[in-house]
Parts: sequence; structure tokens; C-alpha cells
Amino acid sequence: MTVHPVERVLRRRQRLWIYLAMAGLAVFFLFPLVFMFVSSLKPDGQILSDVGGWRAFLPLGDISFRNYSGVFDRVPVGRFLLNSLFVTTVIVGAGLVINSMAGFAISRLRWTGRGVVLSIIIATLIVPFETIAVPMVYWVSQLPTLLLQNGQLVYDFGWLDSYEVQIVPFIANGFSVFLFAQYFSTIPTAIDEAARIDGAGWFTIYRKIAVPLSGPAFATVAILTFLPAWNQYLWPSMVVQDENLRPVMVGMQYFFQDNTAWGEIMAYTSMITLPVLVVFLAFQRAFVSSVAASGVKG
Repeated sequence: MTVHPVERVLRRRQRLWIYLAMAGLAVFFLFPLVFMFVSSLKPDGQILSDVGGWRAFLPLGDISFRNYSGVFDRVPVGRFLLNSLFVTTVIVGAGLVINSMAGFAISRLRWTGRGVVLSIIIATLIVPFETIAVPMVYWVSQLPTLLLQNGQLVYDFGWLDSYEVQIVPFIANGFSVFLFAQYFSTIPTAIDEAARIDGAGWFTIYRKIAVPLSGPAFATVAILTFLPAWNQYLWPSMVVQDENLRPVMVGMQYFFQDNTAWGEIMAYTSMITLPVLVVFLAFQRAFVSSVAASGVKG
């Protein structure tokens, strides 16, 4: 089919305007990040004087890395980063396994009440975490635990001031189960039937068929699980008092205790934002394809 030259020119102009609009939006949304990174290199006085103009987004003036060294003097940032990396990695890894298996069972297996179970899981998404935070603190303080004291395991009660209190409550996630169920439902059921005829069990079908075909869904859930796990502030502030167990977000309150150092705050936020950007950039293609595929059905 031949395209008229005038129509071709109109299409190119339309595509150009779309690209310009997208570029403008990208620049607009990048402004806070640019301001944060640039301000982390400036002293407090210059940050406040540059806020009202375009110099706030440019590395001009007294530029140095003194704020970053000041962060390490004020906060045990290395320990906080290790704690957050450990907690987030376990939440994401365990969540991918448990939530994907639950989504597979709801999507592929035929059993009575699965629709009701899925409805209950979806209903949990409307309950704000703040409404159940206080009851959760009480329950985790009553849970049994094993402690290692003087080389011996001691049976005790209470998960407060521990890694498990920051990890276990956030492994199972209703939205992740729903997203996996939606994505698994796009896989043809004929594959399951063929595998069953060959003698494969449901776990084998999940492990060798469903999981390899669902890479975008796993990448999306990894991102959506990583972000809230990395950004936890309220829950660790309530259940963790030991400084050696605190995550990075709780470290923000250290900068407001005495004199507020805005340069150090920007340096600290820049350091804890970089892992989030790296994870998103690494999985962005799979994230977009998974959202598109999950939105086609259901």
C-alpha cells in the first residue's frame, strides 16, 4: 500500500511532537533527582541561595564531596545499607517464590473456592498498613523465637529488634499474587495438558514451564516488592530500636536531631536512591512488557 507523501510528512510531524512531549515530561520528572544530586555537592548556604533560580540544577559554585564524608561521620550508613540490602533481598527472593506459587495455584489449578480466595486476597489491598500496624506490633512481640546465647539456643518470645520482624510480615503480598495469577492466565492451558500427559506434576509444570515463561512478571514483582521494602520507615521505627539492625530510611531522622544539614541530607538521599535507580533501569523493559501483558486479560 502506497503512502501519499503529504500523509508521510504529517505522520513524521506527529511522531516528532510526541517525542518532544515525552522528552519534556522526562526532563520535568528528572528535575527533583537532578536537584538532589547537585545539592549534595554544595554547602548549605549555597543550596538555600540557589533554590530560587536555575543555578539550583547546575553544579556551580563551591562544589565538593564534603557532604558525603559528613554523612559517614554522622550516620553508620554502611551498616544501614547492609541491613536494608539484606532485608530487601530476602523479602524479594522469598516473595517471588511464595507469591508466584500462590498465583500459579489460583490461576492454573482447578479447586473449589479459588475465586473466593482471590477475592479475599484482592480485598486485602484496600486495607491501609497504618490501620494494622499497632496490632501487628503486639502480635510480633508475642511470637516465639530462638536466640543464640553463649553458644546455646534459647527459647524465648518476641520478635522485636530482629531481622525477622522486618522480613516475615512483608513476604506474602496480595498484589503480587494477583499479578502472577493474571500473568499465568495468559499462558495457554494446552501446555499444562501436554505436560500432564507426559507425567509431569503441577510443581514440575510450575518450575519448568510457568516460571521460564513468566520472566517479565517476575521482574515486575521484583521491582514492586523492592521499592516498598527498601523505603520502609514506619514499621522499622516501631519495632527496631537497636541501631545495628536499622535500615537506611530510619537513618534520615539522624539529620534532624541537632542542626539540620541540608547538604548532608541530599548526599544521604542520593546514596540511598542509587540502588533503586539501578534496579529499575535493570528491569524496566521486563516491567513494561509485564504490565502490558497483564492488562490484556482480566
